[in-house]
Amino acid sequence: MDGKLIVFEGIEGCGKTTQLERSRQWLRTIQSADVISTREPGGTQLGASIRQLLLHSDDEPIHDRTELLLYAADRAQHVEHFLRPHLERGALILCDRYTDSTIAYQGYGRGLNFQLIDQLNQVATGGLQSDLTIWLDIDVEIGFERMKQRGKRDRIEQASLDFHRRVQMGFTKLAEENRDRIVRIDGSGSELTVAEQVKAALSQAFTRWGK
Repeated sequence: MDGKLIVFEGIEGCGKTTQLERSRQWLRTIQSADVISTREPGGTQLGASIRQLLLHSDDEPIHDRTELLLYAADRAQHVEHFLRPHLERGALILCDRYTDSTIAYQGYGRGLNFQLIDQLNQVATGGLQSDLTIWLDIDVEIGFERMKQRGKRDRIEQASLDFHRRVQMGFTKLAEENRDRIVRIDGSGSELTVAEQVKAALSQAFTRWGK
């Protein structure tokens, strides 16, 4: 495939959605390729319904395995109906969360079996990995404070501080194990400072790719 998949990851409140949008606007000024953004869950019409169930369902508790399977279903639809078609046409895709989030949240956070998660990720993606993952690393306490300032929190954001600490540990281990794919960005600085770091990481990647 001629396109590239760039994923933005991190705990709640890390600023990834803001930095993804800033990066999209910047890349559209310097890249000839089509630059598009998407997210998980919710990158397709079906995925939007799954996202509503995952983040805003208050009717009954969602079991941890059910949560994992819903994320896998969203991803399978996203890969086949959005990511692959656009990548085959040469697009540059910026995606808000992907497979690393499942490992960090459902594996480290929820304590589900890592082998099961890997199998489901493989089934859902058909082997499609990110070409680059930007991990915005911040302290959990900072993320919590940012969430409070935003107001109403979704189901995942309402989880305990210990849960989010486990998720952060998961991202840390993933970054250590995948240095060729995951780039750590210090997300604790100002929005502009972080944006400059992200630009530098993207520029280095484009140099490697010859873009």
